This record gives sequence, C-alpha cells and structure tokens, in this order.
Amino acid sequence: RKNRQAREVGKIALFYRICDFGYNKVKPEFITKEKCLMNAVKAFPHEQVEWFVLADNVCEDTYRMILKYVPADKVERVSVGHGAGTFRMVYEKALELPDDTLVYFLEDDYLHLPYSLDNLISVASANPADYFTLYDHPDKYVNGYNPGVRDGGEVSKVFFVKNRHWKKTNSTTMTFASFVDTLKRDKSIFWRWTDTRHPYDFQIFVDLALFSKAYLVSPIPSLSTHGETLFLAPAIEWHSINLDHSGN
Repeated sequence: RKNRQAREVGKIALFYRICDFGYNKVKPEFITKEKCLMNAVKAFPHEQVEWFVLADNVCEDTYRMILKYVPADKVERVSVGHGAGTFRMVYEKALELPDDTLVYFLEDDYLHLPYSLDNLISVASANPADYFTLYDHPDKYVNGYNPGVRDGGEVSKVFFVKNRHWKKTNSTTMTFASFVDTLKRDKSIFWRWTDTRHPYDFQIFVDLALFSKAYLVSPIPSLSTHGETLFLAPAIEWHSINLDHSGN
C-alpha cells in the first residue's frame, strides 16, 4: 500500500497460547515452558500490556506454573488439542478489542530480547507494513526451506525505524503482531488456512500479500527467537544472554 501514514497505537494486547503437547521438535535445553513464559512477562510487562493466556490441555503443574506469572483472571483453560483451533479462539477474542489495539499473538516456545516491546511499538507506529514479527527467521538465509529464497536470500525492502533495521519478508510463524482493524479485514485468509488441526503459517502470509496486498516486516538482527534448535534466530548467542532481563 502506497502513502502509508504513521498511526497511533492504542492499547497493546498479548494473546499467549500454551499447551502440554506439541510438535516433535528438537529444542535446546534453555528452552522450557516456564523460561519462555517468564521471559515474555519480563519483555511485555503487565503494567504496559494487557495479557490473556489460553492454556490448552495443561496439567495442574503447568497451570500452577502459569499462575506464578499471570493472574488467574487472565488465564482460560480449554481442551482443544490443536494449534489451529486455539489460534482461532484467540483471534476471535482479539477482534472484540478496539481497532487501534496492537495485538501480539505469541506461542509458548519463544524468547525475547530486552526492548522488544519498545521496538514493536516503534515499528507499528511508523506503520511500514500490515504485520510485524520480532523473529528474524533463519529460513530466509538458507536455500531449500523457503520457496521465496534464492541464492541464500530473499528479495526485500529495508526500513530504518528509530534505532533498528526492518525488512520486508515473505512469511513467519503463528507468532506475530497486527492491529485489530487489519485482523478484521483479513480474517477470511486466516480462516482459509486454519480449518484443520495444523495452521499453515507460510500459506497465510503468502495469501495476505497476494489477495490483501498486505505484507510483513521482521527486524534485522532479530529481537526474538523460536525455540527450535534448527531455527534459532541468527547473529545472537541465545544460550548466553540474560533471558530474564534482570539488570536491564
């Protein structure tokens, strides 16, 4: 979309999805359910962000762990059993919020660097795109994983917002941010690719660009990482950083 204007960010809402099951992925030892949730609450504190946790098929131990970090009235326990279904549930809840609310959908196996929230607000306010991810996905730098990548990279456009570069990118995971009015506009595309147990994230963002002329930006270097060993965000020693944000 041409002639994009800066826009005001109303409140910020974070929808966190956590479960006791998951896909069979190899994860580093520093990625745990509790560490990721603790890190998220530090990066997106309750005083600044309206939290909602959807806890799918969690045991009592996991539920008690969640309550160490999130008030009980912000947690809903459900028995859905698959990621597409829980994503639709939080998406519907997001649509009830004011149009200028910035919504961050977050899965339970991500880590964030300090100042992730400030950078997210800055890029959303600058409004260079319709969707925002804090994760610089390494599939954009290796042939064979992403069909949009050729010769070890993707064709892109780079923006500079406040103190960080952002690039136009073709896809991300089901962890991303957008405004409520954008989510309302594009609901049919998300529903097209979440009608089975597995959400098809790549196809969602391809269709958003194709049919809605909407696109996505990601930071370079990354502000977060997915907790899968094969796809840790590049250029950051995730195992050695102070992930609880103490002292920052």
